[in-house]
Amino acid sequence: MVDTLTEQPAFDARYYPSADGRLTLFARDYPAIGDGGSSAPLLMMHGLTRNSADFEPLISKLGTNRRIIVPDQRGRGLSEYDPDPANYRPDIYVEDMWSLLGELQIDRVALIGTSMGGLMSMVMGAQQRNRIAGIVINDIGPTVSEAGLDRIRSYVGGGHAMANWSEAAMQCRLINSEALRGFETEDWIAFAKRTCTENPDCTVSFAYDPGIANSMEDKDPSTIPPDLWSLWDSLASIPIAVVRGADSDILSRDTLAEMGRRHRGMTETEIPLRGHAPILDEHEAVTAITEFIGRIR
Repeated sequence: MVDTLTEQPAFDARYYPSADGRLTLFARDYPAIGDGGSSAPLLMMHGLTRNSADFEPLISKLGTNRRIIVPDQRGRGLSEYDPDPANYRPDIYVEDMWSLLGELQIDRVALIGTSMGGLMSMVMGAQQRNRIAGIVINDIGPTVSEAGLDRIRSYVGGGHAMANWSEAAMQCRLINSEALRGFETEDWIAFAKRTCTENPDCTVSFAYDPGIANSMEDKDPSTIPPDLWSLWDSLASIPIAVVRGADSDILSRDTLAEMGRRHRGMTETEIPLRGHAPILDEHEAVTAITEFIGRIR
């Protein structure tokens, strides 16, 4: 069973325009308590099918000794769905993040990105490295296993409304049991509460637009950097910590080793009993992230 904390820090709800001005997007804004307001805020970015609630377990463990911003990417959570699914792609999400930081008048941040959010962190660091104080990347790298992508393709965008939270928890377990070994019934219910939303008729659905499956298809190569290793190399001056699930089918040990070889200052932490991707409330993850961001001002 996962050691979780039920008490959640309070946050302010922020609504802001997307970079293209077409959508209203949502973010949680956790204010710093104490003297942490002088440190670079944390911008936490979730994975493909997740939303801002995904970081609740980590924030419960970290506390808010510095400001934390956690957005719902377009098409997730409380952010508006894009009527054009072709806009569900990393380069546009990154532009939305710059729009959010501009709206909040934040000049410099540290980034924590899970999976898709980790790729976004890499792109943001390459685009404006002077604004990025440090990056924590959760279970993603410049080379992504095709087997892992196939597994994700098998469930993204599918499914139907579930009858209740118990059924939602069972569906979450079906999709994620290999990645989150050791979860018990209450853990899966908590996971479902973060990943799904209750509909007006009391059924439950995943809290994302099924159109995001479009982002798993082949695209114009101009939408993402054609060579992610070159992008990675451009981050050499930015402090980086990488968290990997020991059983990950997305980030291989070989890729992680090559990342470390190219970025000599990178730290790495492997999380036992985790595939893609760790929740980040695991003891090893919390310890590594706390130590890493503690060195960032």
